Amino acid sequence: MRVTLIRNATIILELSGRRILVDPMLDAARARPPIENTANPVPNPTVGLPFPAEEVVRGVDAVLVTHRHRDHFDGTAERLLPRDVPTFCQPDDASAFSDLGLDVRPVGDTLDWDGLTIRRVPGRHGSGAVAEALAPVSGFVIDDLYLAGDTVWYEDVAETIERFSPRVAIVNAGGASFLEGGLIVMGIDDVREVASRVPVVVCVHMEALNHCHLTRAELRAAVPKVLVPEDGETLAL
Repeated sequence: MRVTLIRNATIILELSGRRILVDPMLDAARARPPIENTANPVPNPTVGLPFPAEEVVRGVDAVLVTHRHRDHFDGTAERLLPRDVPTFCQPDDASAFSDLGLDVRPVGDTLDWDGLTIRRVPGRHGSGAVAEALAPVSGFVIDDLYLAGDTVWYEDVAETIERFSPRVAIVNAGGASFLEGGLIVMGIDDVREVASRVPVVVCVHMEALNHCHLTRAELRAAVPKVLVPEDGETLAL
């Protein structure tokens, strides 16, 4: 398995002889305004892509979108994604992707893609009213890989890990938050919980959005056993 971090939660997975593009956020730096009701009000994305957007989408066998927030699926992705490969998503997003002309494959519980099993699992994008407002979001399990998506640590994440015993977990760990309501993706304590249960943990969704406040350096210092790739870096796992 190889994982290439493009930027934020945008990654390319290479497994079972296939290339899967996950959560494509491909807009140029500063193309969008700051996320509302957040600190550090600078335009997003806060950094550019390490490769041209056209290169990112070239040669992919499928696309997987955990949810349709603009930091996971943006206007450039809408324009550039290939229409002749599957786009896997949560059922709530299927209609919107179909309207774009994508080859939509909603994942209810489990979907078989030519022998590769994709399972959709729960996520909670924050706590309380904030989580309700940001729902729905999903994680996915593909073979021995757990893509947690935009979630904090909570009982369903623990249950997913216990049920599937993934060898690798990719978690969104930027410590994102609004001005009130607590974290909406994982922070240091959440990552520690995952790392205590999963052999290999890769942390992404960092240093690319105005409301993500946990830095790579802080996370590496706090949880040294996890992998925190730079944009453009490929990990062989």
